[in-house]
Amino acid sequence: MPDGARVPGPDVAATLADPGGSPEAAGPGNPPYPSIVALVPALNEEASLPGVLAGLIAQGVHRILVVDNGSTDATEAVARRAGATVVHEARRGYGMACLAGIRALAPTPPEAVLFLDGDQSDDPAAISRILRPILEGSADLVIGSRRGRGDAGMVQRGGTGLVIALARILHGVNPSDLGPFRAVRWDTLQALDMDDRTWGWTLQMQLRAHHMGFRVREVEVARRPRSGGESKISGSFLVSLRVGMRMLWTLGREWFRRPRLPRRRGGAVEFREKSP
Repeated sequence: MPDGARVPGPDVAATLADPGGSPEAAGPGNPPYPSIVALVPALNEEASLPGVLAGLIAQGVHRILVVDNGSTDATEAVARRAGATVVHEARRGYGMACLAGIRALAPTPPEAVLFLDGDQSDDPAAISRILRPILEGSADLVIGSRRGRGDAGMVQRGGTGLVIALARILHGVNPSDLGPFRAVRWDTLQALDMDDRTWGWTLQMQLRAHHMGFRVREVEVARRPRSGGESKISGSFLVSLRVGMRMLWTLGREWFRRPRLPRRRGGAVEFREKSP
């Protein structure tokens, strides 16, 4: 295993194998999802993480894995206090944190993994709509397509639009967003063989799902301002520029890799569901 990653111990596997909570804890209209694990990468999110975890539990998701990506604040403590399992990935990078979480889940894999950020920009009220196509068997990957500005600045929004336009030209994929709020079946996630370590993670997932013929669905979700802390991207022009360069690099790398990807019969089906 690469340096900097901690091997998940038996307590991690045991905790994730037990969904915890009770059906009543989910509340009316929000049934529990014992076969789903929420994976939350977090870097210095002590202010916003409690709200994220409370929202997950209120929506019926009790198996929660927080990946602490080198925080210097009380992120780990607030996550454990809320009942989440915590693993550590000291090497910074969104993809690095996601990969560490997937390794921790491998001993007791769920039916599907729900990815969302730890800054409360993703609205847990949309969880049931994101998970429904997965649980009904009509989709392999469901992406929350964000509506509204939230904290995203003009540079970030413009960069996302450019990457999406190039993805259409180079890869023939037609996404409306590249947001982190998404759910993917475990067997699909394994087949995608993800390896991006930084900001290209979400783009790589969508490109590979398209080229490999997985069923992809988009669901409109609200884009909310973060509830605390500082944005790792939109708060800095230089970081936004680095993210954009990484996205462009991912577009090029995946274009060269695509002939080697195994393809499912039938091809990808991509369609969008508007918010009610």
